[in-house]
This record gives sequence, C-alpha cells and structure tokens, in this order.
Amino acid sequence: MELERESFAGLIKKGNKSSLIAALGNTILAIAKFFAAALSGSGALFASAMHSTADAVNQGFVYVGSILSEKRLTSRFPTGFGRVIHIFCMVAVIVVTIMAYETIREGWHLIQHPAEAGDGFWINVGVLVLNLVIDGVILVKAMKEINVEARAEAAGFGIVTGAFKNVGRAAPPTRLVFYEDLVAVSGAALALIAVVVISFTDFVLIDGLVTILIGILMIGVAFRVGYDNMVGLIGVAAPKDIEERITGIILRDKDVTDINQMRILQEGRYYHVEARIELRQGLTLAEADDIKVRVKEEVLKDPDIADVGIGIIEDDGDIDWKPS
Repeated sequence: MELERESFAGLIKKGNKSSLIAALGNTILAIAKFFAAALSGSGALFASAMHSTADAVNQGFVYVGSILSEKRLTSRFPTGFGRVIHIFCMVAVIVVTIMAYETIREGWHLIQHPAEAGDGFWINVGVLVLNLVIDGVILVKAMKEINVEARAEAAGFGIVTGAFKNVGRAAPPTRLVFYEDLVAVSGAALALIAVVVISFTDFVLIDGLVTILIGILMIGVAFRVGYDNMVGLIGVAAPKDIEERITGIILRDKDVTDINQMRILQEGRYYHVEARIELRQGLTLAEADDIKVRVKEEVLKDPDIADVGIGIIEDDGDIDWKPS
C-alpha cells in the first residue's frame, strides 16, 4: 500500500500545474462575476462569468486527465496512457461549446431586451479588473510553460512571441489553458468596456453585442482545441526538430551506419519512437543485440521520449534515411 501511495503522489506531482492554477483562479473569478452580474444585471459580465465557469470546470477536468496520462506503460497498454489527455480535452471542448451557446443566446436576448445600467458599477469594475489580473497572471504562466515544454529559450517580450510560435509543441493541457485564458483576458477587457459605456452613455446595445462576441470567441477556442486533440487522438508525427534530434542520437553510435525506417508519434506530451537501424557488417548476434540495447537506452535519455522500439538489420550498403 505504501508503494501505491507513493506512486499516486508521484503522478499528482507530474500533473499539469498550469491547469490546476487556472482551475482554482477561475473558480474564484466565476463566483465573484456571478455575484456582480446579479447585482448589476450586466449581460457582458454574465457572459464573462459563464466563460470563467467553463474554464474552471475544463481546467480542473483536464488536470485530472494530465495526471492519468502520466501513468507508465503496462503490458496491456504498451504505448502508455499519453493519449488519455486528448479524451479529457475533447470533453472540455463540449463544455466550452455548451457555455458558448448559452452565452450567445443571452447576448441575443439582451439585444432584443436591453438591460438598464444597475447600481453596481464599481463592483463590476473591481471584479473585471481582478479578472484581468488573475487571468493575466495565469496566461503569462502558460506562455512560460509553453516555451519550457518546447525547449525554447525566451525572455521578456520574447516569452509572448515564443508562446504563439511554439504553442503547437506544448502539452495539450498547457495549450488548453493558453487558448482559454487568452479569450478570458480578451473577454474581461470587452466586458469592462461594455460596463463603462453603459454607465456613461445610452448605448445599451453594447452589452448584448459584447456578450455575443465573447460567445463567438469561446466557439473559436472550442474549434481550435477540438482540432488539436482530434489530431492527437488519431496520432500525429513528431515535429521536424524532434526527428532531427532522435536521428542524431541514433547515428551518433559508432556501430550504426544508417536508419532504414523510423516513425515518431506524439503521445500526449511525450513521443513514441519506432525505428529499424542498420549496423555495420561482421557483428555477432550478441554484439548486435548489445548495440540495440545501447541505442535504445541513449534515446530514452531524452526527456521527451516515453517509449522506444528498435529493430536491427545488417548494413545493406545503401543510404536509406532521408529526413522528412
């Protein structure tokens, strides 16, 4: 039992930290926003509250998925559990889509029946500023994590540009937090504008318009995250730089002359390598087997690689490996 507890504790530590922090932060924001929206009647704030609720549910759910995806491979599941996270993310997409529909419907209702400005102006402003701060901090953390997971060095404003450039290389939970909090910060800014405009002008339609716009942004997130995770479930090839890195590790061995075939698939945040390598001629079976084990161990030293399958053949005299 002690070993099981330690194993479970180890999995908890490997869970995606950005998802956990985002879930806690958005839970606080959702409660505050619903309270402020009830006092003021602001549709834009209601839409923002719906988005925070969706984010809190999704990111908490995805955090659990990120823990399960870190389980080691077994004889029954020889490629591991990396793709489990994609299933959790697809469920999160369904939640976002439902919330987006409800948000757009509320926005259309507000356009047809505009609500007058309530008495909670400063409460609304305070909640939305808090929203910008909390989601802004979460977004910056997600950007930093994207660069770390992509092994890209970035500092200052380069963290922002690096995040947009390397988001496709990040783990699925980190991508989800990035996209959702990008919309959350944008939505909070739009809701703040709507609250100010309604309080100081007669342009009450902006409440419904901003509410619908936030809903559309949520649909955009659902499509983007849905597509990424659908591709992940099907199985997607590793990026070119990962392929080049693994190729370099294999060909660095003095007894390996060529790579006959190689396939690298992304499994969640890790990669599964299958390769057939050519060895120099004249080796005994025992020597060839030792080389195979040695090459496998070298590839597994790469922190991005979860599993390696190596086959060996004798050098055929031709250069077969052509990078994709």
